[in-house]
Amino acid sequence: MTKNLFISFEGGEGVGKTTLLTGLASRLEGRGADVVRTREPGGTPIAEALRNVLLDPRFNEEDASPTTEALILAAARRNHVEQKIDPALKNGNWVLCDRYIDSTRAYQGSRISGSDLEKIEALATGGLLPDLTILLDAEPSDLLERRQQRGQNTDRFERRSIEYHRTVRKRFLNIASAEPHRIVVLNALQTPDELIDAADEIITSTITKVE
Repeated sequence: MTKNLFISFEGGEGVGKTTLLTGLASRLEGRGADVVRTREPGGTPIAEALRNVLLDPRFNEEDASPTTEALILAAARRNHVEQKIDPALKNGNWVLCDRYIDSTRAYQGSRISGSDLEKIEALATGGLLPDLTILLDAEPSDLLERRQQRGQNTDRFERRSIEYHRTVRKRFLNIASAEPHRIVVLNALQTPDELIDAADEIITSTITKVE
């Protein structure tokens, strides 16, 4: 494969981002691509430490304001971009990232000003945006049932109200509507194989556009 891409995977809790990312990475590697798999918050030792703080279930929603959350995420993202994402792209690697800027826009953006969010995002990313974002979408109540069936533990975001998660879903869809050139929405309730096939086709189309 000649063109490497930076692809982010977005969506609410339990949509299957990690499963899709893993399946796509394996398929790309089977074609000879060098793939870096990573996540946010996280991806570097410093960013992983900040992730642990942000997701710690001991802290309630009242313990950190949306602005505080966004700043923690921004610090993690800046380190992640500097230490891992940007070097990998310059080295010719594909980068597949579980969450990036759109998660901050969806989760914290509903409760802080757009101007503050833009300033934070600019510092965090240094202007680096994904070539493609795949947004997995589903009704939050369906996703809650999926997580319960899996017996998954909940962090401080997952245990928030269903109304909160519906607001997050709406914001994700609004972001996708505003940036159709970058973001593609897929039904998260499809089977993993169906999602991998659909995403693979989208990637092929994106390569054609950017080459």
